[in-house]
Amino acid sequence: MNSETTQHVPTGASRHFVLAAGGTGGHLIPAFALAEELHARGHHVALITDERGANIPGKPEFLTAHILPAGRFGKNPLHWFGGVRAVIEGRNMALRLFESFEPSAVIGFGGYPALPALLASTSAGIPSAVHEQNAVFGRVNRLLAGRVQAIATSYPEVARLKPKHVEKTHLVGNPVREEVLALRDEDYPELTEEGLLRVLITGGSQGASVLSEVVPDGLAMLPPALCQRLQVTQQCRTEDVDAVRERYANHDIPAELGTYFEDMHERLAGTHLFIGRAGASTIAELTAVGRPAILIPLPIATDDHQAANTGEIAKAGGARMIRQDNFTPKELAKQIQALAQNPTSLANAAHGAWNCGRPKAAKDLADLVESMGGIDLMDVIRVGEAAPKKAASATKPQTATRDRGEDAVR
Repeated sequence: MNSETTQHVPTGASRHFVLAAGGTGGHLIPAFALAEELHARGHHVALITDERGANIPGKPEFLTAHILPAGRFGKNPLHWFGGVRAVIEGRNMALRLFESFEPSAVIGFGGYPALPALLASTSAGIPSAVHEQNAVFGRVNRLLAGRVQAIATSYPEVARLKPKHVEKTHLVGNPVREEVLALRDEDYPELTEEGLLRVLITGGSQGASVLSEVVPDGLAMLPPALCQRLQVTQQCRTEDVDAVRERYANHDIPAELGTYFEDMHERLAGTHLFIGRAGASTIAELTAVGRPAILIPLPIATDDHQAANTGEIAKAGGARMIRQDNFTPKELAKQIQALAQNPTSLANAAHGAWNCGRPKAAKDLADLVESMGGIDLMDVIRVGEAAPKKAASATKPQTATRDRGEDAVR
């Protein structure tokens, strides 16, 4: 894996780039962030995705979405023929798009809709790269790894990335939304022995019933002095809201419930403790802002990638991971007490999470993309700078106040 740091070198001319991503927020949020950065640099950007991706909230207005068929390949071989046929059709459509758009490079963000676009780029001789959001190399990215010129990762260690591809791998991080990134230089919310402890619970874009079942009872098992200080905000599935509201009422815990919060970044700003799934975008936002967390990986996630995503932040002391099989009210209460023994404990955990953030991910990824098809591939990995700073943070007490002049730990 490359290890030197370089700065953005202006290309001096507007160029065209195609981004290809599956229709979920995990794939599209970083694609949107890269699109914003490339657009700000004067380039033209187009998106290839599926119908879900074309309509997902947060897509920049300037970003034209092209919907291509993308076959899925499950465990049943009988379904593979239809999947192959859809990929071929999508590849041919992408080739026609490339003839008119003439991209300098094509960048894939995982998900099956990225597959035909990257195959088309290979056929057309267009430079290409993939970005992996998770700590386990995804299936589509594994299929394409040998064809692309560069691989961008979000973690220093990525499982299932073959050693022969390490030389073209660059650690850039996982880009997050600008409104979240803007919170990075703000202090961790003040927390006193008697002050409110604000807890934010989400289960991903669709919520998670297990959180609705376990969290209210787990919070109620905390010591009375701590339980009485709770102020809860929880995202729930529509069908779970009434039952969760009743649980909190029975425990006399004030809670605001909703199926979707448009101002999630504002809620995150005032949060002392996060409880939720361990998706790549969730962890990228927690580390960008610096919020301690209790993470419950989705057990059916492909290759158990959500559990792998927790490794770096947990090792830094910024989060605790509970497997769903062990996710009981008693275990949750135990882990909350361990993190929230006193205000200093939570502030230290917040700093541990913040230390894992890579706030320049969008800029570093744009640097890498701009270098494709032109000058030699730029090396944007920043792991080498992280070790001394993390070592230093482990030897001195951490507070909620951060040095404004300190560059982001990468």
